[in-house]
Amino acid sequence: MKQFEVNFDGLVGPTHNYAGLSFGNVASSSNAQNTSNPKEAAKQGLVKMKALADLGMQQGVLAPQERPNVHTLRRLGFVGSDAEVLEKASKQAPDVLQAVCSASSMWTANAATVSPSADTANGKVHFTPANLTNKFHRSLEPVVTGRILKATFANEKYFEHHVHLPDNDHFGDEGAANHTRLCSEYGHAGVELFVYGKYAFDTSKPAPLKYPARQTLEASQAIARLHGLSDENVVYMQQNPHVIDQGVFHNDVISVGNQNVLFYHEEAFFDTDNKLSEIKRKFGDDELHFIKVNNSDVSVNEAVKTYLFNTQILTLPSGEMCIIAPTECEESDSVSTYLSKLTEMDTPIKEVKYFDVKQSMRNGGGPACLRLRVALTGQELDAVNPNTLMNDELFAKLNMWVDKHYRDQISLNDLADPQLLIESRTALDELTQILKLGSVYTFQQA
Repeated sequence: MKQFEVNFDGLVGPTHNYAGLSFGNVASSSNAQNTSNPKEAAKQGLVKMKALADLGMQQGVLAPQERPNVHTLRRLGFVGSDAEVLEKASKQAPDVLQAVCSASSMWTANAATVSPSADTANGKVHFTPANLTNKFHRSLEPVVTGRILKATFANEKYFEHHVHLPDNDHFGDEGAANHTRLCSEYGHAGVELFVYGKYAFDTSKPAPLKYPARQTLEASQAIARLHGLSDENVVYMQQNPHVIDQGVFHNDVISVGNQNVLFYHEEAFFDTDNKLSEIKRKFGDDELHFIKVNNSDVSVNEAVKTYLFNTQILTLPSGEMCIIAPTECEESDSVSTYLSKLTEMDTPIKEVKYFDVKQSMRNGGGPACLRLRVALTGQELDAVNPNTLMNDELFAKLNMWVDKHYRDQISLNDLADPQLLIESRTALDELTQILKLGSVYTFQQA
């Protein structure tokens, strides 16, 4: 049976800006107030998607959210025409306006948690959108994310969709950014690793002190139940509170896995040795590679700065693995030296490819943030909305779409421009026709 890991990358939205909304995300905070280039950002993302498709990978596209989110501003008491609502919000609550204009849905690693059919009790692929309750601007996403996922994975014979978890910090869920799956083959049963930052109900347990822990153990356990996962195929691992306080806001900033490889920093986890032993026991007799990066080779600070672990590890058609890294890794002496050595080690990783995703990196997300991994059998892949899968034709269409609708520059002062709302809605309405998603946006349903 054919089996694939399909990467669904988020299209960068037309309001891509640097508002520095994500406390705990060092890159986001350090670039706050800078002028962004939405057109360049969207095209950088498309180049990466097309390059992976050209490598023989299955590559998909997920649509962005509707922004500015005028509907939320109305819920918060702003009245009048759309233009009046934006003007009032810009004067009375500029921080709120910035939040409802965020293009953060581009980081689809936070869109949902996905369990493939080989792991689930009913043999379907399960999707649970992340509630992202820790950040207001991201908590606005899960309803529309759910609609987009249902339009992309619409066949009920193969796909099961769940409502996001309750909107409360006790069940704070950040999606696949804190979830990794290890397996011998994508279509075989694997071990799903849920990495959490804190216990919600037992505050005596270790937790970070400076920055928030965005994922709770209780949320991870709830998703495992929803997806029908066996206890013997799940490992719950706590993220090291100390690294969260160094700016490691998601697990995918400090570790990444693919098939039989777990690539991680020595400070990534709490109680590391016991948890690695549990993974080995549950993984079985197949070969498993734990690749630990020591502080002496790459510091946590440098790993966060370059997003060494927010890289993608791909299994190429040849069977060898390749790391997709941002150019920031290449520009760092310690990281580039380590990656050169890594390809010579006795592991499946034999190649590193560097991509320029600076517009995303400056806002706090690297290559792995931009993609949601979905392991599919051949039949399941055939059941995916074919208009969302990357090929030469879609690449050309989306580049023309970006050229037609996106601005070259956006400053925070531009967010109140009513014309930006019109441009964004016009672009998204056309996009739903290109991808054949139906009416997934609230403005289309009004």
